[in-house]
Amino acid sequence: MIRCREIGIADLPAVADLLMRGFKSRSRDYWMEGLRRTSVREVPEGFPRFGYMLDHEGTPVGVLLLIYAARDHSGETCIRCNVSSWYVEPTFRNYAPMLTKVAQRHKDVTYVNISPARWTWPTIEAQGFSAYCGGVFFSFPALSRSAKGMRVEVVQRDAKAIDGLSNADVALLARHAAYGCLSLVCRAADGHSFPFVLQPIRIRRIAPAMQLIYCHDVADYIACAGAIGRFLLRRGRISVALDANGHMNDLFGFYRAPRGRKYFMGPQRPRLADLSDTELVIYGP
Repeated sequence: MIRCREIGIADLPAVADLLMRGFKSRSRDYWMEGLRRTSVREVPEGFPRFGYMLDHEGTPVGVLLLIYAARDHSGETCIRCNVSSWYVEPTFRNYAPMLTKVAQRHKDVTYVNISPARWTWPTIEAQGFSAYCGGVFFSFPALSRSAKGMRVEVVQRDAKAIDGLSNADVALLARHAAYGCLSLVCRAADGHSFPFVLQPIRIRRIAPAMQLIYCHDVADYIACAGAIGRFLLRRGRISVALDANGHMNDLFGFYRAPRGRKYFMGPQRPRLADLSDTELVIYGP
């Protein structure tokens, strides 16, 4: 008998083993660390902590990891769900639709898929997903002019309050610093403060780079690019990759499509420059 049910704490070792078989390039430690982080993070009430699994006589034979997070949208709280890693043992592939049907049943939730394999795009689109990000722009921020008097500060994982930032921003920066990201605050001479989260990445044929995980608006990154670029240059990073839908004339760099295509389904179209609390930071790039 096959049944679809929520993943529980007791299932995690077996789920990690299953994911390791499905994703040959990922180690068991990679999955266990991500599942451990998921086990202690805040999850909106009423939603699964880890996702769903296909249970065959007590053994997981299929898994779909889900990452739920609450988001503020025009003053209202909305729910975003990152549809993360999916794998079903070949013998049980006929039961795979059970996972997606259960996982995507909430009409008021915005579902995002930020790392779809190219061969899955037709299937994702047939499920009702639409692309909201067409590619990646690789910027070289040190080439941008730095605003006079702008300072860059590192935010640590134990930060409690930061002048010029809301409590929600401070909590986000501290949380992502604990995930191993680089959390920054750029302070302009006029007193404005801009929060940023970046993550180290390595891409073939691209110099050591950072992924822009979070900022309030892409315009904030453009305004602070020069200061961020010089700060990163001293740490051996010369490029920052950010989600984009075309070439960005206000930055030095180049655009690549369809690398980095991302999809969504639901009531709120995701904005660019917000990959916070997704698989990229919780499980890792």
